Amino acid sequence: MAFRIVIPARYASVRLPGKPLREIGGKPMLQHVYEKACCSSADEIIIATDDQRIYDIASTFANKVCMTSDQHTSGTERLAEVAQQYNFADNDIIVNLQGDEPLMPESCIEQVADALHQNKEAQIATLCTAIDSIEDVFDPNIVKVVRDSKDFALYFSRAPIPWYRGKFDQTPAQMPDEAHLHYRHIGLYAYRAAYIRNYINSDKTLLENAESLEQLRALWHGDRIIVPVANDIPGPGVDTEEDLQKVSVLIAG
Repeated sequence: MAFRIVIPARYASVRLPGKPLREIGGKPMLQHVYEKACCSSADEIIIATDDQRIYDIASTFANKVCMTSDQHTSGTERLAEVAQQYNFADNDIIVNLQGDEPLMPESCIEQVADALHQNKEAQIATLCTAIDSIEDVFDPNIVKVVRDSKDFALYFSRAPIPWYRGKFDQTPAQMPDEAHLHYRHIGLYAYRAAYIRNYINSDKTLLENAESLEQLRALWHGDRIIVPVANDIPGPGVDTEEDLQKVSVLIAG
């Protein structure tokens, strides 16, 4: 199985400006992400950015860095430009590895690429992991996914889905004792190049805007997303200064 990795990295993060270049253990965070990608069997790894500062520093440790437009509103749009610049073939599998995930296991990168390769009827592959705490179920910053019997996504939401009547309406809410049904979505994706080109030209949807979840556009238009449970649980991503300190401690350990 052949696949490529594209790492979108932008400087203008609202909560943590300059995030990809913030140092963890003496290296830019983006370099930790790149090194994780290098541990996989990817045929090609490309860092995609819209900022000259990131481009210059990434060029010191990465073989391929692609300068892209600063008008993109999502990492998927940035991927589409990379696919165009590098003239990817329609069936090429591209893994979207976010530049703020320095603790993403290489096993997950391999798994998401393989999930798309093995499921020809899927347009997108991503991963999930079980949720065990009631706090995480109700946390709107943790995206939940409900799947069917074949691990295809039925819906993604920031809300506590599925809703357990008689458990979640108690005070305080209680986790059910029944079989596990709550899963956290992991923001790691695999697409075929042709699908990315089609996706960015499709209309945004009411659900996507309501939940601020890009993957809901795919479901709205009838596309299928395969979501296996991750073989290894990723460490936390970095969105805030607190996250950065937490990840620094984990990497140092």
